Amino acid sequence: MKKIIVTPHAPTPIGPYSQAVLSGNTLYTSGQIAIDPKTGELFEGNIKDETKLVMENLKAVLAAAGMTFEHVVKSTIFVNKMNDFASINAIYGTYFDEKTAPARETVEVANLPKYVNVEISVIAVK
Repeated sequence: MKKIIVTPHAPTPIGPYSQAVLSGNTLYTSGQIAIDPKTGELFEGNIKDETKLVMENLKAVLAAAGMTFEHVVKSTIFVNKMNDFASINAIYGTYFDEKTAPARETVEVANLPKYVNVEISVIAVK
C-alpha cells in the first residue's frame, strides 16, 4: 500500500510527482531543491545556504512521514559543479551522525531543475 506524503513546510511539487511516497515502512522522497516553501521562490545565494534550505525541505518531508534523518538509509546528491562538493558536504554532514550516516552517491550533472546547483533525495525506513 502506498501513501502520498504532503506537507506545506516543503515546496509544492512543480510537476506530476509527490513530495514523498510511503510504501510500507519505507519512505521515498522526491529530490528537493532550494525553493522557499513559504514563498515558493527559488533561493539565490551561496552554495552552503542553498544546501541548508534543501536539507530543511527534506527534514520537513521526513517529519510529515513521522521520521527524522536518523531513519535515512540512502541519499542521492546531484550537483552541477563537483567543485561545490566540499561546501555541500559540510552542510549535509551536520544533519547526520557520522557513525550512522546513510549510504550515498554524489553525481555531477549538466543541469538541474530551475538551474539550481544541488538537488538531494533520500530513502528512509521506520
